[in-house]
This record gives sequence, C-alpha cells and structure tokens, in this order.
Amino acid sequence: MPSRLEATTDETEAHMRTTGSTIFLPGGTSGIGRGLAERFAARGDRVIVGGRRQELLDELAASSPLIEAVRIDMSDPASIREVSAAVQARFPETDVLLAMAGIMRPEDVTTGGFLETAEATVTTNLLGPIRLWAAWAAFLTAKEEATLITVSSGLAFTPLALTPTYDATKSAVHALSDAWRLQLAGTGMQVVELVPPAVQTALMPGPNTAHAMPLAEYLDETVRLLEAHPDATEVLVERVKPLRFSERNGDRDALMRTLADAR
Repeated sequence: MPSRLEATTDETEAHMRTTGSTIFLPGGTSGIGRGLAERFAARGDRVIVGGRRQELLDELAASSPLIEAVRIDMSDPASIREVSAAVQARFPETDVLLAMAGIMRPEDVTTGGFLETAEATVTTNLLGPIRLWAAWAAFLTAKEEATLITVSSGLAFTPLALTPTYDATKSAVHALSDAWRLQLAGTGMQVVELVPPAVQTALMPGPNTAHAMPLAEYLDETVRLLEAHPDATEVLVERVKPLRFSERNGDRDALMRTLADAR
C-alpha cells in the first residue's frame, strides 16, 4: 500500500518547484523552521522569514542574500493581516506559504490551571495557520501554480499524554490540510503537509528528547523527499511512520503508553 507521500495524482495538478520559489515562512527563526529556511535558500529559493525575535531575524537575514526577515506575531490577527499584505506587496512573486509557527507546552489537566496554556496553544497552532491562510488565500489562488505547506506532527495520530492540546491542534491541522486540499482541487494550489516526529529542537525540551530525531537528519530527509516527490500530499520521514500509521498497524495503545512513560 503506497504511503501518502508516494501517492501521485494527475500530472496536470500543481506541484512544488524544486528550486526558484519565493517562500514566506513565518515561524522560521529557530528549529525546523530556521533549518528549512537555510536549506531552501542554499538551493536557490528566496525565503522571507517571519518571527517575533528581532535579533534572530537580523541574524538570519545576514546569513544569506536570499533570506529576508519580517517581524510577525502569529498570535495576533492584526499582525498576520498587516505583515501578509506587506509581504505580498513587496514580493509579488511569492508562490509558497509555509505555516511553521507553533508552540508545545506540557499541561496538567487534573486541575483547571492548564487552561491558559491550552488557549495559547490553540491560538498559535490552530488559529495561526487558519488566519494566515485567510490572509493569503486570494493572493495565492490567483496564481497559475502555488503551494501551501502545513505542519502537523506524528502526535496528531499517536498523542503524547503530556501535551494534549498540542496533540489536538496538530490533529486539526491534519484535518484542515485534507479539507483545504479537497476544496482547492482544480485550482493551481498544492497543499503539502509536513508530519515531523519528535525532533531535537527547543520546542519542548524534556520527555523523549534523547530519543528524538537529530534536527539535521530530519531537515536533510525532508528536503530530499520534497525534491524527489514534488507532487506529495504528506511528507513522512521514516522515523514518523510508526506514529503516523499506529492505528493501522494495531499498536497505537502500546505506543501511547510508551510515550507517556518516556523521560
């Protein structure tokens, strides 16, 4: 049975170019986002990185003539609208939107004290990409070809007990990706979902860090898959497949217990 990555569609459907794109990447100042920005620029793409921390934006912009930097707060609807409009005006050739920004925080749901964390997680991880796409939908769907890249997680399919709202938002991003792809069928839009496993970043140090995939390995495999399969719908590195297909494989409950016990 082919994986979602290996499944192909009609050759006339949109696909991501392997080089020469202009990519808007909010959430690209650290971790996976920064690594992708650097790799895309290294292969010849222009990358407009968005984030909140000016010192990191300056550092990235100085690292490559193909990287630009803009300040954006993905928890603020006005910031998303205003910065998106500014990027569209300054870089009208933008043809890829990569919704990378996200937070991952532990929650103790035995009392109501987790609510603030849960609300912040929903705002950034779920409302963030929804608001971002709303700000870009008309601009990108007017193009002959364009790509929306979403980022879910292996935990969307096999949740980690410590981070229930994070898991839920990533499940929602997966559902959004599928539904948006269906609505956009027949346009020039491609929707690609990155599904990372646990990766060694500062997203949430602690449980499973020692067992997480080294960042450079994740980035190398992901970019290689994107280039080898430009018509992909999901990009699945080998390390995430046990989580992605745990229900089909019949070991989802056992994997959830393993994740809950890992430290």
